[in-house]
Amino acid sequence: MAGRGFDTCGLRKLHGNIRQAKQENRRFIEDCVKELANRLLAKVIPRTPSDTGVLRQGWQLGPVVWDADGSCSIELLNAVDYAPYVEYGHRTANHMGWVEGRFMLTFSAEELQRELPALLERKMKRHFERLWR
Repeated sequence: MAGRGFDTCGLRKLHGNIRQAKQENRRFIEDCVKELANRLLAKVIPRTPSDTGVLRQGWQLGPVVWDADGSCSIELLNAVDYAPYVEYGHRTANHMGWVEGRFMLTFSAEELQRELPALLERKMKRHFERLWR
């Protein structure tokens, strides 16, 4: 088979495209996680009761964290010490009654969960169209 060779130019280009797609997919995942966290934050803040505004102002997003298994997350937290009592409810000061929880984070997360399939479908469609054009 003298005189025959292989042109690996196409394989090199494909390898480069796959490498670039891997990097862009990581960015895409991180962007999705950030957007979802910000949407959750935008839902929970207005639902948070505000006598003094401290609890409402206490909501914050942590940094994006990548785990060894490739999963990505952001922590949404409220460092105000009484936030869990407002969220889930608590006994009254005299221990004779119960104050119902407001479930501002719980309800916001449930609402976002219902919206999630349509949101991610749109984002993924745009991402793959851009990636494979």
